[in-house]
Amino acid sequence: MMSLKFLALNAVASFVVGSSVSFPRGFPISVREDRPFNASLPNVTIFATGGTIAGSASSSDQTSGYKPGVLGVDILIDAVPQLRNVSNVRGVQVTNVPSSGITPEILLNITRQIQQELDSPSCQGVVVTHGTDTLEETAFFLDLTLRSEKPVVIVGAMRPATAISADGPINLLEAVTLAAHSGARGRGAMIVLNDRIASAFFTTKSNANSLDTFRAAEQGFLGFFYNIKPKFYFTPALPRGKPYFDVGNATNLPQVDILFGHQGLNPTLASAAVASGARGLVLAGMGAGAWTLEGLNVINDAIEKSGTIVVDSRRSMDGYVPPYGAGGYGGGLLNPQKARIMLQLALNARYTSDQMQSLFEFDG
Repeated sequence: MMSLKFLALNAVASFVVGSSVSFPRGFPISVREDRPFNASLPNVTIFATGGTIAGSASSSDQTSGYKPGVLGVDILIDAVPQLRNVSNVRGVQVTNVPSSGITPEILLNITRQIQQELDSPSCQGVVVTHGTDTLEETAFFLDLTLRSEKPVVIVGAMRPATAISADGPINLLEAVTLAAHSGARGRGAMIVLNDRIASAFFTTKSNANSLDTFRAAEQGFLGFFYNIKPKFYFTPALPRGKPYFDVGNATNLPQVDILFGHQGLNPTLASAAVASGARGLVLAGMGAGAWTLEGLNVINDAIEKSGTIVVDSRRSMDGYVPPYGAGGYGGGLLNPQKARIMLQLALNARYTSDQMQSLFEFDG
């Protein structure tokens, strides 16, 4: 039997290795409907955004310095014929960029498309292929803005499709299998890589290079795959107090910037961020959110004079952060990049001060 690696490489054989395909940003550009349909199987839609899982390198032993977002969703699907054994798959190419190129406009666009798909009675689940660098941000955003019991699975790869041991094909097969699985309902958005099933709310990328990078060190995994079959540790449950934000009419999101805490930090960076249009600031503070005295003076000035909303977070991987400055909100359990998304959505929804406090300051 041909390996998934061989099938993936064979599927990209018609491409010039290292070449790129130009796709419009933020709009669906291809939807393929001509695959065989099996009425006994669930229907799963794959929304593709690019990233390493769609990447190409100049040689099969190259796992860095490759070009992400080269291959289209149809090639990714055709490289894994086993997908047809678990679902009727339909591919939608939303964009094809490195995950660093994902914008609020793309996020809003894909959210609306996914919600429309989930609302269809013929759809049993959705998969999103994504670059891993910002995968946790998109997954967190979707977890907060989609309303459905149906599975939503975000998947990526740490090695390009041309690599000797490309992880994209098996990750995609497991993601589609999970999206088609009835036991995956009611668990919120999930992240799948390296045989792990993780909550989009808590999971972060913990290593820049290793395959086993996505994890929630404190909260743990939801489950794992054995022989491509999902096995869950727990019955369906959602994080305590997880909010829902309706972004159906939004055309953009408020600017929120992250400032990194360190010895001798430049306090004027906060003023520069506010002057450039930031309505909110997230502080990746030292320890449990600590900031310098000089820096706090500037932060408090921004709060009082500009009405800037400030959330205290932490630069360390885990931990709980209470309010540190006089006028900010504690980020609770959220890391800076997730606190930023939460604050964007809260500002867009025009949350009051009391709502902001209950949103961020996890009370157990």
